[in-house]
Amino acid sequence: MKHLLILGAGTAGTIVANRMRRSLSKEWRVSVVDPSDTHLYQPGLLFLPFGAKDESELVRLRGDTLGSGVEWVRQGVERVEPEKNRVVLEDESVLDYDILVIATGSQVRPDMTEGLVDKRWHKSISDFYTLQGSLALREMLAKFERGRLLVNIVEMPIKCPVAPLEFAFLADAYFTERGIRNQVEIVYATPLDGAFTRPIASQRLGYLLEQKNIRVETEFAASSVDDGKNALVSFDGRSLDFDMLVTIPTHTGADFIEPSGLGDELSFVPTDSRTLQAKGHNNIFVIGDATDVPASKAGSVAHFEADGMVINLERYIAGKPLEEEFDGHANCFVETGHGKGMLIDFNYDVEPLPGKFPVPGIGPFSLLEESRINHLGKLAFRWVYFNGLLPGKPMPMAAQMSMLGKQVQEVESSITE
Repeated sequence: MKHLLILGAGTAGTIVANRMRRSLSKEWRVSVVDPSDTHLYQPGLLFLPFGAKDESELVRLRGDTLGSGVEWVRQGVERVEPEKNRVVLEDESVLDYDILVIATGSQVRPDMTEGLVDKRWHKSISDFYTLQGSLALREMLAKFERGRLLVNIVEMPIKCPVAPLEFAFLADAYFTERGIRNQVEIVYATPLDGAFTRPIASQRLGYLLEQKNIRVETEFAASSVDDGKNALVSFDGRSLDFDMLVTIPTHTGADFIEPSGLGDELSFVPTDSRTLQAKGHNNIFVIGDATDVPASKAGSVAHFEADGMVINLERYIAGKPLEEEFDGHANCFVETGHGKGMLIDFNYDVEPLPGKFPVPGIGPFSLLEESRINHLGKLAFRWVYFNGLLPGKPMPMAAQMSMLGKQVQEVESSITE
């Protein structure tokens, strides 16, 4: 029996496993390796710090997310031995494979920044990229009355690049609704030269930061937290004091990537950006946050990558050439506070553009504009995620980005002004 082995049962790994099990004949065994008993809906972590109490709704039992016929191996991975087509698990047992899919995502590493994890961790310093961190922030923010709230991205790449901006926007709304916004200074420190990685979206989002009186500190490469005081120090010597620090720590790939000889300096796997085949390994494919492709590490990207990967896995099995199925498509709702949100839609070659989505001229969603329906769309996506996306059901949105409804001329004129 041939073996399709998938490492990781997050968003990408689960979608691929469920779809390939339905696609492949019974001559193929489909296995997923993941030590965690639960599956976490990560976008929901953004709302917990601001009073949401639905953390139990963000978690599903792993066995309930994997379809019939998918074998779940409850183990961690020790290393991959690609020259032998096998994976060694943490208990030293071995799984051979014909095709390997690496879908082990990324992990946050606050320990990689000096002084970040100390006696202040989860007291006046925390992240919101983990369930524990988000719950700690909920308590911290509820007690916060005045001072400087510093939101810092340590370095790129990170999961969901718009999430730190969303946090800053929601913090502005949170303190406004509590009537203490004039007593709280919000500072957004980023290693980028603007609010976002794409110029047009950065311009729009930067305007919102200015409008909401959120100070932006650009090109701030955090090196350490000062031992003697509450201050974040950059490599160029700049220092930002804080009363509360919300950190987006360094992200790396899974621990087994380095001893397997498969990754770059941050343990992300060098991957063909359009076929998603691992560079130098024909029978290894990589998806989601585990790749080094220049696309956002976001749930929508994992979805669109999965659509293309399933097609290319079928081609590979049939002995056909791979196609460039993935175009870098990302589609992200951006919470802007006070029950409103934006929507951005872009790929490798096309900037986020204004317009209507998905129906030209109608929407209902507005691109690069705040609206109530965009906020509701983000909230509704949790149901879609658990009931449609993870099971691998057909989704109405095409994997490759469409230009329908996008206002290209408006953007071209704004760039030349």
